[in-house]
Amino acid sequence: MNKADFALVNAELAAKGEETKANPRNAAAGSLRQLDPKVTASRRLRFLAYGFGVCEGFEPADTQEEQLASLVQMGFEISHTNTVVKGAAGILAHFESVKATRADLPFDIDGVVYKVNSKKQQDELGWNSRTPRWAIALKFPPEEAVTRCIAIEPQVGRTGPLTPVARLEPVFVGGVTVTNATLHNEQEVHRKDIRIGDHVIVRRAGDVIPEIVRSLPERRDGTETVYYTPAHCPTCGTPVHKEEDTAAHRCTGGLKCADQRLYAITHFASRLALDIEGLGEGTVTKLVEAGLIERPSHLFALLPSQIAALPGEGKNSAAKLVAAIERTRAPELNRFIYALGIPNVGENSAKNFARHFLSFAAFKAATADELQALEDVGPTTAASVRAFFENADNAAEVEALVECVQPKDVTVSTDSQSLTGLTFVITGTLSRDRESFKATIEAAGGKVSGSVSKKTNYLLAGAEAGTKLAKAQEMGVTILDEAAFDALLAA
Repeated sequence: MNKADFALVNAELAAKGEETKANPRNAAAGSLRQLDPKVTASRRLRFLAYGFGVCEGFEPADTQEEQLASLVQMGFEISHTNTVVKGAAGILAHFESVKATRADLPFDIDGVVYKVNSKKQQDELGWNSRTPRWAIALKFPPEEAVTRCIAIEPQVGRTGPLTPVARLEPVFVGGVTVTNATLHNEQEVHRKDIRIGDHVIVRRAGDVIPEIVRSLPERRDGTETVYYTPAHCPTCGTPVHKEEDTAAHRCTGGLKCADQRLYAITHFASRLALDIEGLGEGTVTKLVEAGLIERPSHLFALLPSQIAALPGEGKNSAAKLVAAIERTRAPELNRFIYALGIPNVGENSAKNFARHFLSFAAFKAATADELQALEDVGPTTAASVRAFFENADNAAEVEALVECVQPKDVTVSTDSQSLTGLTFVITGTLSRDRESFKATIEAAGGKVSGSVSKKTNYLLAGAEAGTKLAKAQEMGVTILDEAAFDALLAA
């Protein structure tokens, strides 16, 4: 979305009494997530082609420059800021030129991508595990500005951590007006010596996330105050617990805490949890503010007429959302465990628990010792699980949920567990996407890790494998191609 279209979209939203967008990037992302395609179509989004993907039936041009020209001939729009430069000196001179004039471009950018022009040389250079070796992105240094920290307030997260957030005198930096910046934890606040009342230097990290670089102690007048985490949650009043061996302070209120409830519902519907299509944070917020839901179990009592009455919703989107909720009444056990939002229980831990306990009832009844007996489950995670189920508000919500949702028991076939106890790493380009191979490995009892280590048994390597292959060879890890993997799976 370019700057001119962004201004028009915001004007239209304001005229309708709807919330305007912070910047073109947020506006474009939000527009693509709309359930109603008519809304997306009205948002003036543009597609600018920048290269070819997989080509079948024809060969693309011999250079990057010629490929772009052929895209124009095919009717695609491209960015006309493209140019050819020569050598490192040409790249650096061009980068400085763009940096000096970026504000005059019709769209926002945070850097420049430089690509080898010759297609033949691109093929020779190849890819590493994620990115092409023939392209590099140079990012602009983030713009900085000075403002004043007028307050530091604790913000309660999904699983209860209290994150200090600096409230700032509004300052325009990196194309947006910044009024808040996260400070991560009390330890970080004290390390940077940021005090309430300080003048501070602010920037947008990666041109996206506002952060305080440092304070300006030379400008203090003696009225500044040091921040300390409160002893009780500012939302629900329950005691705040400082976790051992971490910098986190955590609200112990669980679903009694209104802030945790909002995040809990959003997490419950997220892609790796129950994956309720169309139920993002914005819709959850509208449902909560309308008094329709307070916790995840309330989702299953929603009526289309209630949703359709909300701002920005209609009969079609309401019907789709209710249908999406109904489709999640029999989730996989690991997804349901993850959806509960238990502190320290991520996607992999949830899969581990599901494989071991096989049913939700068995998982819920497990003692801390039984939990900790599992591989990769330490005392912190085991204690988090027990504390979650022993919290009265959480326990009541879990009981309400199992009245609405029946997570599937895990059925273990001894014939299909040929990879039990084995750890795999996947790299390179394969015939299927990595998530598909990951699901196959986990269904056969194996585990998938993101990096090669002493615990790795096999590396499944496709074409153009990169640094992971080199490390696996160095460490003596067995390398499998797809044929060898299939043979191991069938053994």
